[in-house]
Amino acid sequence: MTDYFEVHARDGAARVGELRLEEPRSTPALVDDVLEDAGSLWSADRGVPEGDDSSLTVLPHRGFPGGTADEVKESFAVEYPNVDYPSVAVVSSDHADDHGTDAYAVSDVQSITGHGAALVEAVVEAREAIPTDTALYFSGVATPRNVAVLAYAGVDLFDETATVVKGTEGRYLTTDDAYFLEDLEELPCACPACEKSREEFTLEDCVEHNVNALEAELGIVRRRIRDGRLRDYVEGQARQDQWLTAAMRELDSQWGYLEERTPILRDAQIDAASSDTIRRVEIQRYADRVTTRYQNRFNNPLVLVPCSAAKPYSESQSHRQFHDAIQFRGHLVSMTSPIGVVPQELETTYPAQHYDTVVTGRWSEDEKQFVSQVLQRYLERNSYPEIIAHVPNEGYRDIVGRVEDELELDITYTVEEHPTETESLANLQRALSGELKYSKREREHNTVRAIADYLLGDGAGDELFSDIQTTSRYPKIQVRDRDETQLATMVPQYGTLSFTLEGAEMWVDSEAPTKRVEIDGFVPHGSVLAPGVVDADEEIRVGDEVVVEGPKAFGVGRAEMFGREMAESTRGIACEIRHVEEK
Repeated sequence: MTDYFEVHARDGAARVGELRLEEPRSTPALVDDVLEDAGSLWSADRGVPEGDDSSLTVLPHRGFPGGTADEVKESFAVEYPNVDYPSVAVVSSDHADDHGTDAYAVSDVQSITGHGAALVEAVVEAREAIPTDTALYFSGVATPRNVAVLAYAGVDLFDETATVVKGTEGRYLTTDDAYFLEDLEELPCACPACEKSREEFTLEDCVEHNVNALEAELGIVRRRIRDGRLRDYVEGQARQDQWLTAAMRELDSQWGYLEERTPILRDAQIDAASSDTIRRVEIQRYADRVTTRYQNRFNNPLVLVPCSAAKPYSESQSHRQFHDAIQFRGHLVSMTSPIGVVPQELETTYPAQHYDTVVTGRWSEDEKQFVSQVLQRYLERNSYPEIIAHVPNEGYRDIVGRVEDELELDITYTVEEHPTETESLANLQRALSGELKYSKREREHNTVRAIADYLLGDGAGDELFSDIQTTSRYPKIQVRDRDETQLATMVPQYGTLSFTLEGAEMWVDSEAPTKRVEIDGFVPHGSVLAPGVVDADEEIRVGDEVVVEGPKAFGVGRAEMFGREMAESTRGIACEIRHVEEK
């Protein structure tokens, strides 16, 4: 349990939190000036310190360096006392446990810094072992170059040690390198320490500059987390050091750790500027759900088309031309990097309308391989009477050809030179000649069901919305039952569904997977705080639609924490309530 640390914003494993001291501090942050170390038990027996709310007290501890034998760690393990002030326990990454403190300092961090796989393993093991609402502290390793990646991995607290040591050695730190001071002809910084001339710049000034640079980088990191854009920044920043690039890629392989902590929707745009974007949780999750949950419900031919710069695709000039040629006689599915394939029903669903990519006209082999794998899995799950590929030669044609050969399909190609040229559009029209149009009603109903499948699980769309009416205009579709009772509304900003109380009751009574939050005996208004949560479905992710139920209330809203975090946390908003009724 923690009373002195609270998470306010999340971006994957990274968090903006608050150390609730007498003078609160936003994290990720440096804590040198508020840290009180009660000392090591290796050198002497020590009593419980008299801490207070003005500082973060490291309780008497025994630190174990990397490589220490397990039996030694077990023999000399420390029993940490329960204290009523902000406290820190010192743990080994592979022997971390819940000691009831507000923060946990990892003792073997020096031995893993510089090794990507070891760093990620240490962070993941420590974070999974300690409560979700406590802070993780890495001492002696933070620099302007690596702190963004460390925060992205899930580290909350740092100190100035590494920057001070390097400064006294004459190493001038920036976000991209560590320069020998004697090699600098001018100072590439405008912080107060660097305002003097190069000739007047001393080692003491170098220390001050290094600390300033680290503080400035932490400010950028906090801003990026609040904006949901830290990953975009890290993809560029990690390039400054090979071990940081390795750490980021190793972290991407920790699917369970990152996926649990990554929101299913957000306002932030994804900048697909490198091949590493393909490995992002949001991209991999979308591809997985489209190929394991989505079910095509149209009887028309499949029409594969290229993506567009404008989002959602249907609002782009090129896709309007495609629609004019197709005239609702084919099921439109867009091919794109880094998303994979996007059925028309999911074009607004995060992240399909929330990304931007570098357009060169050339596809990398990584992109071709990823999109072809997604397309193949999609076609293995969904059958069509005919497949028409209205795609250009550059990249797209190669991808479709790979899948055509692998699945032994017979695909019709309709593009001559460019998809929007007159002859190509005429070919597309002829390829669909004789096909019956599907109705607006069918399109809207299938959109609602497809979104339900994507959000809740395979088959949820038919389970919940087999007999419905839709009102309002796409993409703000309202879903009603045959008695005109509103059940849900499509939210075009995220391509999700927002349930009414009646819709939530139908959801609970159905066979569709329900994401439920069990609360204590109160009626929530506006939000449910974590202390009021009794239990929560572990499948809940930030942004999920959730049913909230307790002895006195039934409601529906949106998750602000992932499920396990709701159940474990003692501070913070667990979910926002949209509708509630008293039992």
